[in-house]
Amino acid sequence: MRYPTRHRGATLIELVISISIIAVSLTGVMMVVANTTRTSADPMIRTQALSIANAYLEEILSQALSEPSGGDVGGPEAGESRATFDDVTDYDGLDDSSGAIDQYGNLIADLAAYNVAVSVTPVTLGTDPAQRITVTVTLDGNAAFGLTLNAYRLN
Repeated sequence: MRYPTRHRGATLIELVISISIIAVSLTGVMMVVANTTRTSADPMIRTQALSIANAYLEEILSQALSEPSGGDVGGPEAGESRATFDDVTDYDGLDDSSGAIDQYGNLIADLAAYNVAVSVTPVTLGTDPAQRITVTVTLDGNAAFGLTLNAYRLN
């Protein structure tokens, strides 16, 4: 008499344990993915903030290092507005907290959620006088987001 061959396979208990281990592992992985997605900056927001900071830096760097008429006061002279700024130090303390503004004072409506602050600090690079320009762009409603660009203006 011949005995039937024994079939080997997974028991119900082994399947339940395997499914439980896979479920716990996937839950951990999905939590990491969700946390990373939530805390990472949206690429479009970062790109727009970088473009804004570059535009401000380009405008500032196109100006003279110091007041052309002499008598630099380390900020805008009396009666000057951004449209009439004529040297780098005039931009010190510029705070466009109501949104990105072009150099003529016009609010750029699609970029109203971005806040821009400019700081200009005198420094010496080697033996040459220079100005360190810091442009910081933040976003309303996202305290974790901030982008800062620095540049130096020399004669």
